[in-house]
Amino acid sequence: MTKRKIVVGSRDSKLAVWQTKIVMKAILEANDDIELELVTMKTTGDIILDRTLDKIGGKGLFVKELDKALIDKKVDITIHSLKDMPMEVPDELPLLAFFERGNPFDALVLPEANSQVMISNIEDVEKFIKDIEQPVGTSSLRRRLQLGKLAENLQTKPVRGNVITRLSKLDSGEFSSLILASAGLERLDLKDRISYVMPPSIMIPAAGQGILVVQGRAGEDYEFLKKIDHKKSRFEGEIERAFVKTLDGGCSAPVAAYCEVDLEKDEYTLFGFYGLEDMSKFEEDKIEVKYDGNIDFAIEKAVSFALELKEKIDNGK
Repeated sequence: MTKRKIVVGSRDSKLAVWQTKIVMKAILEANDDIELELVTMKTTGDIILDRTLDKIGGKGLFVKELDKALIDKKVDITIHSLKDMPMEVPDELPLLAFFERGNPFDALVLPEANSQVMISNIEDVEKFIKDIEQPVGTSSLRRRLQLGKLAENLQTKPVRGNVITRLSKLDSGEFSSLILASAGLERLDLKDRISYVMPPSIMIPAAGQGILVVQGRAGEDYEFLKKIDHKKSRFEGEIERAFVKTLDGGCSAPVAAYCEVDLEKDEYTLFGFYGLEDMSKFEEDKIEVKYDGNIDFAIEKAVSFALELKEKIDNGK
């Protein structure tokens, strides 16, 4: 039997390739008539590391080169972290499959030399944050604002580069700690570096965090992806992105959303966070929605929730 060859595009960072291979393995396990070839490439977002993303163009810099490769038919599909995807996805390059979600939450990471520090609850985190003198490493306004709830006048410092580079900077003494996505650390077999996983009551993660997505060209046959499209991940990702998109939340804006859905009961909880880019104000809350199988209604409630938070900010409440 002649197998259909599919060329897969990925960023060439260690984490991106690792994650891409996870999805490729699932595709091959679900389809015995498919052959996959991996092509990696550097994106602008990977190359420019001396400035934060909001200064160089936002999330689109992580996908631009891969989008072009799709359009030029140099690759057949690309695989991304959903949290790195722009809120506006071209109609000609649809998201075809949402892979089963990994750990969606942010993690506090300490230097290896401080691994003996016991952090088992939020009170320990608050004490640690208040006592530290060196900056916490994060380039995210979303994370900086939410860390500020734990300690006033907290010093933070931008950190760019891949996960291994960031950990090296941490261990060399440049930072007291880092805030990183738990999923990335776990997928790189670095779970032991996680000192504390932040629940959404403390830090609401970026929309789509922990979800890998497959992107392709409109109008082509991608039947082979149906078996890896995870219904729960797709629902949560779409709800979170609807919330963020309503608030024009790009890469740098302090906007966050986390959805927990029970598909059997047709209900979900959505945690939402919205702040101003000058960090002068923010609002956060959560809603519980019973949608009775009506996906449009589920999305409408997420949009309404986003607008409610925006109104509170605009009215100074």
